[in-house]
Amino acid sequence: MRQSFFFGTVILIIAGGITKVFGFAHRIVLSRIIGAEGMGLYQMVVPLLYFLITVTTFGLPVAIAKQVAETEAANNPRLTRRYLLLALSVAGGISLFICTLLLLFSHRIAGALFADPRAHIVMLAAIPVIPISSISLVLRGYFQGKQNMIPTAVSQLLEQVARMALVVVMTVSFLPAGVEYATAGAVGSIIFGEAAGLLYILWQYRKGSKKAATQLLETSFRKAISASRANLAQLIHVALPVTLSRIIGSIAYVLEPMLVPFALVITGYTTAAATGLYGQFAGMAVPLLLFPTFLTYSLSVSLVPAVAEAAYQKNAPLVHRRIYQAMRITLVIGAPCTVLLTIFAEPLCVLLYGSEYREVGVLLKELAPFSVFLFFQAPLAAALQGLDYAQVVFRNTLISAIVKTGAMFVFTAQPAFGIHGAVIATNIGITLGTLLHFASLTKKIGFTIDVWEFGKIGIAMLAMGYLGTYMAEHWFLHSSTGKLLLASTCISTLLYLVLLVAMRVLGKQDVRRIPWIGEQLAMFFPRR
Repeated sequence: MRQSFFFGTVILIIAGGITKVFGFAHRIVLSRIIGAEGMGLYQMVVPLLYFLITVTTFGLPVAIAKQVAETEAANNPRLTRRYLLLALSVAGGISLFICTLLLLFSHRIAGALFADPRAHIVMLAAIPVIPISSISLVLRGYFQGKQNMIPTAVSQLLEQVARMALVVVMTVSFLPAGVEYATAGAVGSIIFGEAAGLLYILWQYRKGSKKAATQLLETSFRKAISASRANLAQLIHVALPVTLSRIIGSIAYVLEPMLVPFALVITGYTTAAATGLYGQFAGMAVPLLLFPTFLTYSLSVSLVPAVAEAAYQKNAPLVHRRIYQAMRITLVIGAPCTVLLTIFAEPLCVLLYGSEYREVGVLLKELAPFSVFLFFQAPLAAALQGLDYAQVVFRNTLISAIVKTGAMFVFTAQPAFGIHGAVIATNIGITLGTLLHFASLTKKIGFTIDVWEFGKIGIAMLAMGYLGTYMAEHWFLHSSTGKLLLASTCISTLLYLVLLVAMRVLGKQDVRRIPWIGEQLAMFFPRR
């Protein structure tokens, strides 16, 4: 069932929001059962797990979404099936190879990577997640290429529901055997969650095209590969730069906890104090900064096939319109998130972490104004990938990662900056990456924005900021309760929406596109 670009985006945003909430709830429940020790073991293995999934999928979800969008535009279902078979074969083959290595050399790998030998048990429990997740992600990319976002959204929700339903049972059941087995049980809940999502998406594929599914299963792997070398090369052409971009990001992420504490020690902090400061920055402030990005990530998932289809049809006006629509939605959504995170950073952090971590709010307040660039980064990268410029995204990512990593050490090692140097470097990396993507898009296709319309959103953003600042300075002077924070957030956001409607940035035609309730809400909005 094909959906419009806007409808598919909203579906993914709703699913992403629910998934984020479930993810937080999963961590809270898990931490209460296995404690800090178990969470330490969990955090040792899970980042490695997701890194290996990134390697095994090899950028194929993006590549298959782009290629399927093009073959659907060409009305060539045979080629669509061929691309799907190739992507599944590559992802399955890499998964099998990596899982075999992990099983054969598990003791050596665990000994080299983890300080705690008990993490070996948790790593073994995590191995089945890799092939299940890899296959599931490729199938999601296939449906995204057909511009049907419902299988992706529902499979994500099923995955989280199954995980939440089983995490308590599986951790408590293994807890008497030791915290490492309880943590392995927690990882086991991830396996069942991924399996639930995969079974649903396989059912959707079978339901959507029984004949295609039968032909796919009956096709000889060797015959398909020999007949599809050019198609495989095209998949790799898109997938390889995507994978390299993610690996560059992962390497920078791995280097950061090594560089920042070391730089702080150089400035005179003790090792324990440096670790604590880095924990406040990376473990408390940055997750809050990243939380709203699921909104624009959902947008980027829909944008790749939408742009790829329009580009394949050589419909330049449609390419520009869809990218501009994505930029406009990004700013409408990202602007209030930026304002709220900036103004209410300190009361939010005090509420979540306690008054002893007020400094986290200061760090978040320094990061938040640049979050608007962060929101634009994923949709801009998706537009370039949809236009077959994935190698440009890799180049821009590499440049911003090198600059950010170098700046992080240089600034943090200055006594005048300390941990605030890491904030400065992060803001530089975010801004540089986004501006490079935008410059590349402008150079490649001559993309432009309506400065006046974006300016009106900026005016609404400033008015929202002024009201929010007034409330923050007066309402939160003596307390920062959740009710006050919620009330001030709602009031500020309401003013922002009213101004957007008054300046005709949002109109009846925009609201009408919202799934299920759009027609009813549209009655209260004027035409743009």
